[in-house]
Amino acid sequence: MNTNRLNSFTDGVVAVIITIMVLELPVPRAPGLAALQPLTILFVVYALSFVKVGIYWSQHHNMLAAARCVNGGVLLANLFFLFWLSLVPFVVRWVGEAGITRDTIIAFGVVMLLCFLSSLLLRTALLAANDADAPIVKASGRTWKGLATFISYLLAIPLAFLWPWISVAIYIAVALIWLVPDKRFERLIA
Repeated sequence: MNTNRLNSFTDGVVAVIITIMVLELPVPRAPGLAALQPLTILFVVYALSFVKVGIYWSQHHNMLAAARCVNGGVLLANLFFLFWLSLVPFVVRWVGEAGITRDTIIAFGVVMLLCFLSSLLLRTALLAANDADAPIVKASGRTWKGLATFISYLLAIPLAFLWPWISVAIYIAVALIWLVPDKRFERLIA
């Protein structure tokens, strides 16, 4: 089966995830910019999460554009990936309402780690479903970004027990390293 339907489905789910996140931003009742000050943490977490979801969406698009076919294993791996991605609005709201605490930042990190691991599972399923000459097979491989992301999340989650703000800085750093697109995919699918 080709990748169009899976890509369209994922686009729809990601659009809903982003919509839910923005709808969680409360509108201040008071006029003036001072009314926005209590929403600063929520907005920062929303912006970070928006970037992370956008990066996953972009990577998903590139992987499917480079794949020639999908199978049942890919469909299940994609659902597993979307499950973890769909929890992002929940942790955004929790951090926004409870603040930067040990538990909220651990939960955020665990969801981000599981999004990352499930995206790796999806890539593995796509590699297994495609022939050796498929662009996704040619473009795939271990990168320093993947290793850095995995190690960063493994460090940030336990660090949040003592220093939640250091974990937040690590989560931001991980997002920043992924803002530079992966040229391997862009060259092959252009």
